[in-house]
Amino acid sequence: MRVSRRRRLSRAAKRRIAVAALALAAVLLVECAVFNLPFWRSLGASTDTNAAYNTLGPGLTRDEDGLLTVTDPTQAYLRLTADGTSDYLRIDPVDGEVLEQALQRLAESDDEETAIPRTSMRVRVDVAGESGRTASVSSDAPRSLIVKASGAGDVRVWIQEAKGTRVAFEAARANVRVPFEFNMARVVVMLAVLALVAVWRPRSRLWRVPLDPSRLSQRVGFAVVMAVPAVFTAVSVAAQIAYASPLTFHTAGNYTYDFDQYAHVADSLIAGRTWLDLEVPDALASAGNPYDVSQREELLAQGVSPIYWDYAFYEGHWYSYFGVLPAALLFVPFRLITGRMLPTAAAEQLLTFTFIVCATLLVVRLIRRIAPRTSLAAASMMVTMVLVGAQTGYLLFRTNFYQVPFVASLTLTCLGLWFWLGADTDKRPLRPADRWRAGDAKPLSLPRLAAGALCIAANFGCRPTFALTALLAFPLFWPQIRAMAADLRARRTSVGAALRAPLAMIIPAVVVVAPLMAWNIARFGSPLDFGNAYQITVADMTRYATPWVDMPLVVGYYLFLPLRFTDGFPFLAVSPAPMPEWSYYEPMVGGLFCLCPLLLAALLLPFMRRLELRGYRPFLLTCLALAMALAIFDSAVAGLGWRYMADFAWLVALAAMPVVLRAVNGRQSRVADVLLTEPSVVPKTGLGAANVAASATGVVTPARWLARVVVMLALMWMLLVVVVSCFVVGRSDALINNNAGLFHEVQSWFSLLMD
Repeated sequence: MRVSRRRRLSRAAKRRIAVAALALAAVLLVECAVFNLPFWRSLGASTDTNAAYNTLGPGLTRDEDGLLTVTDPTQAYLRLTADGTSDYLRIDPVDGEVLEQALQRLAESDDEETAIPRTSMRVRVDVAGESGRTASVSSDAPRSLIVKASGAGDVRVWIQEAKGTRVAFEAARANVRVPFEFNMARVVVMLAVLALVAVWRPRSRLWRVPLDPSRLSQRVGFAVVMAVPAVFTAVSVAAQIAYASPLTFHTAGNYTYDFDQYAHVADSLIAGRTWLDLEVPDALASAGNPYDVSQREELLAQGVSPIYWDYAFYEGHWYSYFGVLPAALLFVPFRLITGRMLPTAAAEQLLTFTFIVCATLLVVRLIRRIAPRTSLAAASMMVTMVLVGAQTGYLLFRTNFYQVPFVASLTLTCLGLWFWLGADTDKRPLRPADRWRAGDAKPLSLPRLAAGALCIAANFGCRPTFALTALLAFPLFWPQIRAMAADLRARRTSVGAALRAPLAMIIPAVVVVAPLMAWNIARFGSPLDFGNAYQITVADMTRYATPWVDMPLVVGYYLFLPLRFTDGFPFLAVSPAPMPEWSYYEPMVGGLFCLCPLLLAALLLPFMRRLELRGYRPFLLTCLALAMALAIFDSAVAGLGWRYMADFAWLVALAAMPVVLRAVNGRQSRVADVLLTEPSVVPKTGLGAANVAASATGVVTPARWLARVVVMLALMWMLLVVVVSCFVVGRSDALINNNAGLFHEVQSWFSLLMD
């Protein structure tokens, strides 16, 4: 028997090794053959070139530094010939030393009229009179400088930039051979995709392993998985701190952009001030209505500066209308310890990692409450769905002060709900003083109630809309509330004993909220005034509200704005959102349900009345209702902004979980519930751990197999959209502007393969 089992294990191990080897071979084949197809196709290139004899079109001039300047965009081209032996052309940048010398001369001359040389530009290559495709190239990504140029004859390389643009490029060369490139980043991406398929495929081994956070192996596995983003976060935060510099930008006749708001708030806290130590021009201080856009434009035209963009201006001082708590908890200690300013991007990345950990813990705990027989594969799917649905990709991409209150509140809220979901003390012996019980309802842990309330109340100092999640306490603890009321009516308990649990939640909340209200009173005279009405931004915020005629469209765009696909990299574009009247609009790729189609399952929850949720249906339905209310609130108060989806998207993702879990888990008996939730019963039943696991996952029927495939493909699609949306041109903080090298490097993976 042992020999047979060993043979089976040996065969299984050999089979897994063979599959892994085949997968690796497939990845290497794709890398060497497909992605290097231009290399194989250009082996016969003559490499003859007349680059030295490039003829400049009438719209281009070459200066003494060797740089090109566009004088007429309609005639800005380089002209050469191709012999047709290669389908590719290379654009050569100027030498690095030449560019550095040109930049140094420009800095020394103090010439404001001459443009700074650009190392990226848009080009179009026409061969023999046939128009080519517009491409963006950058000297920061050498492979992007190779562009398609099929055919023979006259070649014109059009520089599609505005008049006055200076580009640090020297010449174009035809008939080139594309060098072979083995790109490790590309290989890692393909291996990561295969790893996800291996984990999530319908008959993966992880579908047979039940989720059990109490097991040491799963806790170690969780730590290993979280170590990956932890390392990336640590490296990035260290780099941000090492190379930090003030993020203040100003151009004559325009607003001053200062992205170190939280650092300025920290300095004010240390100095004992409520206002920020930023210069206030006399003309602005004496303006009749500084919130009126036309008056501000007049001041700017007169050279009044600095007028800080998106700061609150009130009674002659600058303020930040963002919650003060992140500044107090992160920026103040860093300043006191190091004497330096904490980079906002470092704080945002640290908070985002903390949110990822807390959200994962919350999802796992919720799964154990609503579907205890869930497998590790299904649990990993739910964690991924919630993180993607909560717009974690957007929060990781944009690392400025706008995102800090969102990630701080997401972290606090997930942690608070994790405490509340764990307040059930049935399985944990507690001291009598820490235990509260009403009637026959499950007893609750008072410390966990207090910790949860403390975290959720702290949202008042971050993103106040998240404080509304305190309402989730009512459906979550409704059995205890009802039992407490019954005990009081029947006089089975004293008022003092009955109020121990409510006070355990109210007192921590008051301890947090009271000083935050005092902070608002000290600044603006009202406990609920955060100063957002006094911000200097696109409109007069003291009067602004989204026009009612726009409201249905804004809510609809938040949820259903469709994706817009293109035929060129990154194959996705900003989707237009027209409105009858002007209102605030941040360029978006798509609405929540188009970015994350799996979240549509949340809309089915109210209609699936027979879905067993073990008492958590009211909680999840309230999550969905609160999400819709917040979507309407954000539409009315803030307009249409991608980041505002973080207010409510995570709630929709939580509401979608039970429906998606039902699809991948199937209908299962309550017997396995007892076996998994009460391990002590297992020996009495005569069933081993393997049988319990089998009972937890059940037989993979065709319907369940199909459901798992659909969910896997939907998750892969959601992850793909998250990654691709980072490269979309025209979005806020577009990568092509902030990291041209990375954008063009990834673009080059696909541009040479396209016709």
